[in-house]
Amino acid sequence: MDYSFKHSQYVMHKETGVVVPVYIPSGVDADLSESLLHDNIEALLPCVDNPAAIWLSVDGESNGADIAQRLSGKTGISITVAPTNRGKLQSIMHGVYHLTQQQSYRYLAVIDQDGDHFGNEMLNFIRTGEYITEKRGDPRVIVLGHRRSLHRPMGLLRGELEELADRVLLDMLMYHAGVIDRPLPLEYVLTLGEVPDFHSGYKLFDRETAQAVFLSPTNQSGVSDRCYYHHAVEAVVVVEALESGAYLGAVTRSTVNEQPISTFGLYNRIQLVADKIIWPARRLAIPPPFIAQWLANHIPPLLLNTLVPEGKDELEQIRKTVLDTLNGEQDGQYDEVLHPLFV
Repeated sequence: MDYSFKHSQYVMHKETGVVVPVYIPSGVDADLSESLLHDNIEALLPCVDNPAAIWLSVDGESNGADIAQRLSGKTGISITVAPTNRGKLQSIMHGVYHLTQQQSYRYLAVIDQDGDHFGNEMLNFIRTGEYITEKRGDPRVIVLGHRRSLHRPMGLLRGELEELADRVLLDMLMYHAGVIDRPLPLEYVLTLGEVPDFHSGYKLFDRETAQAVFLSPTNQSGVSDRCYYHHAVEAVVVVEALESGAYLGAVTRSTVNEQPISTFGLYNRIQLVADKIIWPARRLAIPPPFIAQWLANHIPPLLLNTLVPEGKDELEQIRKTVLDTLNGEQDGQYDEVLHPLFV
């Protein structure tokens, strides 16, 4: 196996397919969205020999199908359109299904549409996948695109909330690894930061892992479609990849200093962040007291606490939503999150 530039470039051009989930609902600037998506596609086209290896997967006919069709007509890329909106996970599933009908693809990349994920950096994802494959003698891999900063592209609020979800997910994966007696491999990710960027919208999978994650029977673990298909998507992808036997890798990726567009504001962010924790907690059978303690561990260091009272209130609402759901009760009583006196 060779992870050199030349070899990896060949693999990227000949043996890699790309899924770009598309969701452009009313309330989002359609012209700006189309411009950013077109720019993303222009960056991806030099990465593949055949434009048809790039699939725009639209989540509902009314959420960007016309834009995807125009881009396909201009560039020759492929499109698939779900009749109704169900969530980002559905989009990825449809795109992966179409790509896996072609036997030539060894890797499948999933790249968000929003102008903050750059096709010209995909070669390093491929090189990382090839490197891990050579060192381990096993092709199963998931490579995360690790952002240098969560706060710069997304802002203080969203960056803090995503960091909380990442930290609790890492705790859950470590706990689960101990329960099943299978150590969690982190040697290829923690050189980039103390917590992997699990919720990044730029990921690479080998073919076998992609099929296991996106084409196997779903495991909603009793949560709603909204939680599973819309909110907890990145957690679902990571957990199921690791459960299928994939090795975890990461490569640094660029972001813009401020995201040009986002649908984050269209969501109930309390429920959104809570669901990022609720699904993996259910899927991995984590006892609620552990979740409660991990939240108590990770909430105090967040800078969002310095926004008083709004930041503290938001974190407390997320904590309450998570624990109410996992404990199967409403208005439960929980110990106060204690904050240190001095820093």
